[in-house]
Amino acid sequence: MPAHRLPIRAALLLLTAVLSLSAGAFDLQGHRGTRGLEPENTLPAFERALRIGVTTLELDIGITADGAVVISHDPYLNPTITRDATGKWLAGTQGPLIRSLTLTQLQTYDIGRINPDTPYARSLGTQQPRDGTHMPTLASLFQRVNDLDAKDVRFNIETKLNPGQPDDTVGPEAMTRVLLQVIDAAGMARRVAIQSFDWRTLQLVQRLAPDIPTVYLTVQTANSDNVRDGTWTAGWKIADHGSVPRLVKAAGGAAWSPNAGAVTEALVREAQALGLKVIPWTVNNPADMERMVGWGVDGLITDYPDRLRAVLRARRVPLPQGLAN
Repeated sequence: MPAHRLPIRAALLLLTAVLSLSAGAFDLQGHRGTRGLEPENTLPAFERALRIGVTTLELDIGITADGAVVISHDPYLNPTITRDATGKWLAGTQGPLIRSLTLTQLQTYDIGRINPDTPYARSLGTQQPRDGTHMPTLASLFQRVNDLDAKDVRFNIETKLNPGQPDDTVGPEAMTRVLLQVIDAAGMARRVAIQSFDWRTLQLVQRLAPDIPTVYLTVQTANSDNVRDGTWTAGWKIADHGSVPRLVKAAGGAAWSPNAGAVTEALVREAQALGLKVIPWTVNNPADMERMVGWGVDGLITDYPDRLRAVLRARRVPLPQGLAN
């Protein structure tokens, strides 16, 4: 028995050191840049997040007809936030698919404000309009970050696909390969993670670029559940593993990113014991931030990084430095 005591004590000391380092590296992620303050997934939103001070810029991507990687949450132009070249709001519930437009065509549309007559506008009343703003490419974001000399910020890039609507986007392999090409061309491979609800792309990233961390997104609500039957999870079945953290671990993930309403302190501890980082989304209420930070999550994704900074500051958690104005 005495022969085992020293290694155990050493292991405990090492664990304490790792936990201490983790506590000092809280991942403050600006959702779609900073959707609560600037038009989502635009260069003004990302720059605002950098000036506030975030660890990571969270964003979504799609692929145009001519193969450009652009930053967009939806696979189509969203009429709630999109006006045409004449200034008219797009009609209906869905505009043209991004994959059907060239980059030149796409950038004739203005995404610099929310249609004020929509519930979405009322839910984001603090967002500052930026008329004349167009959908950026991922390459332009990388260039803007370099121009601002934001050397430490990371990127959490979501591949937007839906296995139930395969014609809305390019396929998972085409999307993954062109995304990795843009990342490599910009020299950003060490500063990115790739996340998705559609785990097919994450499996491809693990094969094609194993040094890039994969973040397994899950949603479990009354109306949506992407871990239920394997359709979204590249065939991985929760029934074979018993819990979402064990499912993510088996699939090879570096991090688990659950919706805030589905995560508990016990699940956070289970995931971290498996070696996974836990980064819930999208957490905007300071009380919820406070609770989850108290649970020891590794980071949070929020529309309001300024609110999260205030919570972290009160807890004396080290904060990323914002850019000078």
